[in-house]
Amino acid sequence: MLRDIEKAGYITPTPIQRLALPPALSGRDVIGCAQTGTGKTAAFVIPLIERLAGGQGTRALVLAPTRELAMQIQKTIELLGRSRGIGAALIVGGADMAQQERALRQQPDILVATPGRILDHMWRGTINLLRMAIFVMDEADRLLDMGFAPQINQILEALPEERQTLLFSATMPNDVASLAKASLDHPVRIDIAPSGTVAARAEQQVFLASREQKPSLLRSLLRKRQGPTLVFTRTKSRADRLGKSLLEDGVNAAILHGDRTMGQRREALEGFKRGRYQVLVATDIMARGIHVNGIAHVINYDLPNSPEDYVHRIGRTARVEAAGMASSFVTPEEGSQLRAIERLLGKAVPVAAN
Repeated sequence: MLRDIEKAGYITPTPIQRLALPPALSGRDVIGCAQTGTGKTAAFVIPLIERLAGGQGTRALVLAPTRELAMQIQKTIELLGRSRGIGAALIVGGADMAQQERALRQQPDILVATPGRILDHMWRGTINLLRMAIFVMDEADRLLDMGFAPQINQILEALPEERQTLLFSATMPNDVASLAKASLDHPVRIDIAPSGTVAARAEQQVFLASREQKPSLLRSLLRKRQGPTLVFTRTKSRADRLGKSLLEDGVNAAILHGDRTMGQRREALEGFKRGRYQVLVATDIMARGIHVNGIAHVINYDLPNSPEDYVHRIGRTARVEAAGMASSFVTPEEGSQLRAIERLLGKAVPVAAN
């Protein structure tokens, strides 16, 4: 495991890893609350692999809010679990059901899944959760934000009472606290940062602009600051229009949102990671848990609907030890949203000159 950790590029454990690994490795239930970009995935993947190594059959379920995050978790498991003989099957919507059934018959050690597709398999009788020894909920606040509470409750009812449960979340609102109370047994709670904390190396700035000024302002920023850039829009249709407009202007851009096909989403994300695309235009599906190293600039073309989502978006840059820039376009109508963000952060965001 230590060799594989070193090969993966990990040198020093992050605070959430340092505090979560010992109780998780010992079999304790754990609640881990830490901001985006602090290494939460490895904090539960390493204990999963260590505790499952040497056994047989499917004994762990990891629940994630989006397909992209599930794919990222599966890749981390494959990267760190290969030497221990631990593998994972991806069980998400938008993928071929028959192919997933074939994967399940192979008895993978871990299932990495989105809630709806796990229920689909439960109803078809192709998954039995009573054998699960470990249950992980990643990005629990996002799972509830996306309306998955009923599905999570059904999954919890199908799991054995005797199990280890690990819950990781960027924030700890009341609904997540209630979920933790109902599903974990005397957990060790680890709080690394308050919910309004943004990575210290993320330099933030606000541009006051009208809707009509946003396109030219975006192009100006893309010319001035090189490097991989993630642009957030509030709606899928705006992401489509903006991405196509950038492509027409000769910008190497890709588009990622919930209405894209599984293949399109995978290609956009992998292309952005590998440098084929300079710009990725996305909705908030990208704000949680997607690990793309080296994002130089996050641009909020539209402010998010909630202050917490601002924190998650900004967390895409300045991950762990890296530096980064976060720019937000604010129209006159969005003044109240900016003030709510600043209240959460506990400070004003500097206004930049257009």
